Amino acid sequence: MELSEASGPRDTQALLSATQTMELQRLDYRVERPLLNQKQLEELGHWGPAPPSHPWRSWFKCSRARARALLFRYLPVLYWLPRYSVRDWLLGDLLSGLSVAIMQLPQGLAYALLAGLPPVFGLYSSFYPVFVYFLFGTSRHISVGTFAVMSVMVGSVTESLVPSNTTSEAIRDTVQADRVQVASTLSVLVGLFQVGMGLAHFGFVVTYLSEPLVRGYTTAASVQVLVSQLKYVFGLHLSSRSGPLSLIYTVLEVCWKLPQSVVGTIITALVAGVVLVAVKLLNDKLQRYLPLPLPGELLTLIGATGISYGVGLQEKFGVDVVGSIPAGLVPPVAPNPKLFAQLVGNAFAIAVVGFAIAISLGKIFAMRHGYRVDSNQELVALGLSNFIGGIFQCFPISCSMSRSLVMENTGGNTQVAGAVSSLFILIIILKLGELFQDLPKAVLAATIIVNLKGMLMQFKDICSLWKTNRIDLLIWLVTFVSTILLNLDLGLVVAVVFSLLLMVVRTQLPQYSVLGQVPDTDVYRDVAEYAEAREVPGVKIFRSSVTMYFANAELYSDALKQRCGVDVDHLISRKKKLLKKKELKLKRLQKKQPQKQAASSKGTSFTMNVNPDFEDTEIKNVEDSKIKEANTKDEVDGAVVSSQGDAKASDVSTLKTLGLPQPDFHSLILDLSALSFVDTVSLKNLKNIFHDFREIEVEVYLAACHTPVVTQLENGHFFDASITKQHLFATVHDAVTFAVQHRRSGSISPTVVS
Repeated sequence: MELSEASGPRDTQALLSATQTMELQRLDYRVERPLLNQKQLEELGHWGPAPPSHPWRSWFKCSRARARALLFRYLPVLYWLPRYSVRDWLLGDLLSGLSVAIMQLPQGLAYALLAGLPPVFGLYSSFYPVFVYFLFGTSRHISVGTFAVMSVMVGSVTESLVPSNTTSEAIRDTVQADRVQVASTLSVLVGLFQVGMGLAHFGFVVTYLSEPLVRGYTTAASVQVLVSQLKYVFGLHLSSRSGPLSLIYTVLEVCWKLPQSVVGTIITALVAGVVLVAVKLLNDKLQRYLPLPLPGELLTLIGATGISYGVGLQEKFGVDVVGSIPAGLVPPVAPNPKLFAQLVGNAFAIAVVGFAIAISLGKIFAMRHGYRVDSNQELVALGLSNFIGGIFQCFPISCSMSRSLVMENTGGNTQVAGAVSSLFILIIILKLGELFQDLPKAVLAATIIVNLKGMLMQFKDICSLWKTNRIDLLIWLVTFVSTILLNLDLGLVVAVVFSLLLMVVRTQLPQYSVLGQVPDTDVYRDVAEYAEAREVPGVKIFRSSVTMYFANAELYSDALKQRCGVDVDHLISRKKKLLKKKELKLKRLQKKQPQKQAASSKGTSFTMNVNPDFEDTEIKNVEDSKIKEANTKDEVDGAVVSSQGDAKASDVSTLKTLGLPQPDFHSLILDLSALSFVDTVSLKNLKNIFHDFREIEVEVYLAACHTPVVTQLENGHFFDASITKQHLFATVHDAVTFAVQHRRSGSISPTVVS
C-alpha cells in the first residue's frame, strides 16, 4: 500500500502516535530502593539548610553596571529605543499611531463628558499621559489614555463632591472649574499611590482581583456608563447623585422625565448610533481587505459637526452641543491639598482598578508576542502618567482594550505608535480642537454607548461560568450587584472582601479522602472515586485537599476521626473511666490492707499461745498476701502511668482486657502532600492526633511532607522522644510498607520497597 505525498506525513504521524499509545499500554517501570523515612532520606541525600540569601546587601552596592541596570529598569526607553529597527517597525508604528489617534480624538471628548468635565480635558488626558508612558512603560502594544471605566469612576467622584443642579451659565462655569480641580487632584493622588506601590514592589496587589471579579466589575461599570449617558441621549437635565442606590434613582428619574425629552437630541443620537454600528459591522466584514479599519467615529464626529453647524441644531431643535474648546495647552497647576482627605479612598480604588486593567491587557499582548512585562515598572509608568497628567489638569487614565487591539492589528510594534498618536492629538489641541465646538453631545453619548459593546457582552460570562465554575460565578454576581447598588468605590471594596472571605471558606470546606492502593502500583487514590482502589488491611490513609492551618485545624481533626469509622473521643473517655474505676478499687484495697494486717497480727499472737504448731504457717500466709497485694498495686500503677501500653506493664490497660471495642486498623497514615506551611495551631493539632490515636492503640505516621514544612516542624519543636523523624516517610507507599511489615515483624529493620 502506497501513501500519496499529500497524505504521507499526516498518516505517518497517526501511525506513530498509535504505536506509541500501544507501547505506553505495555510499558512498566520497576524501582527497587530502601524504604525511606525522613531521617534516612536526609542522610541519603546529604540534606543541609540552603545558604541564606541577603538581597538587601546588593542595595548598598554601587557600580557602573548596577547604575546602568537601574537606569534601564526605571527608564526602559533608553534600552529599547537605541535598538529600534527603523526599517522593520517605523512604517507600522506610524500607521498604528495615526489609527489610534483617530480613535483617541472622539473617545477623549466623549470620556471627558463621562467624567463630568469639559471635553477639551479629554484631549489633554490623551496627550500628556500617553507621552509619559512612552518613556517609562514596558508594554509595547497597550494604548494608554482615557477609558470608560476610569472616566465613570472619576465622574462619580466629581459629581459627589461638586454637584450641579442649576441651569445658570455662570454657576455652571464655576462648577466645571471646581470639577476640573477635583479631577486633577484625584489624578495626582492616583499617581502617587501607583508610583509608591511600584517602588515598594507591590505589583502583586492586583493578584487579589481575580478575573471573574474584574469582569463583573467592568460589566457593572459599563451599565453605570450606559445609564450616565441617557441624559445626553434624551436631552434631559437630571439631578446629580452619588453614593449607594444612586444608579437606581437615576434610572427612575430618567423614566419620570421621559415626556420632557428633546426629539432632536434623540434623533441625533439614534442616527449617530446607527452609523457607528454600520461602520463597525463593515469593518468586521472587510477587515481582510482593508489595510486600515474605517475611522467610523472620526467620520461621524466630522459629519455631525458639519451638519450641526450648517443646520443649526442647537438654535432650531434645542440639541445641546460641546461649546467652546480653547486652543492651546494649559499651564501646570498644583493640586489642592485640602481635597486629599476626601479623595484618598477613591484614589486608591481607581489606582488599583486602573493598574489591574492595564497589566491584564499588557500580559495578554506580551504572551502573544513573546516579551515580558514588568508589573512593578508598569505601576511606576502608570503612576507617573497620572501624576504628571494631574499637574497639567488631566483626569486619571488607564488603557483601552479597543484602542490596544487597533494598535496591534494595524502593525504597531512599540510605544513609538503611542508617541505618534500623542503628537497627532497635540496638533488637534493646538489647531483643530476649536472646529468641534458645534459637535452635539448626543453624538458623543452614542459613541460611548456603541463602544460599550465589548464590556456588555461580558454578560455571557454568566452562562459559561454556570457550566465551568459556580464559585467564580458567585464572585461575578456579587461583584456586579454590589457595584450596581453601592456605586463603584464601595462595590469594589465589597467584591474584594467577599472574594477573600470566600477563599477562606473554601479552605475550611476541603475534600477529605480515605485513600486506597490501586492494584499492583504504589499509587494511592480516594476509594470513593476509584472503584479498584483498595484500602490496605490494618492501615488507614487520610488526606486533605488543602493545607491545614488555624482556621481549619479542628475541622481536619474532626473529619479524620469521622472518616476512620471510630469514635475516638468516646473510646478514650470510656477507657479513662474504666481505668479510674480500677484505680479507685485498688485504693479501697490499700485502705483495707492495714486492717487486715492488724487482724492477722492479733490472730497470730493468739494462735501462738494456744497452738504453736501453726505459727510458721500463719506468718507465711500473711507475708504471701502482702506480696500479692503489693504486686497487684504495682501492676495497676504501671498500667495507669504507661500511656502506650509498655510490654513490661500488665495487660490490664489494653482495650481488649478492658472489654472495649478495638479499631479495625493498627496504623494511621496522614498524607501531608497538600501541606504548604504549618502554624502553631496545626502543630498542636498534629500532636493531639498522635496522642489520641495512640490511646486507642493505633500508631500514627506522616508521609509526603515537603522540605520547607519539615523545617517548620523542626523549628516548632514537633519532633521529640515520642515523635521522631522515623515517623515521617518520603512517600505514602513507604509509610504503608513500613506500617505493614513493622506490625507483622514487631521490629524496626531495613526494608526494601519495590
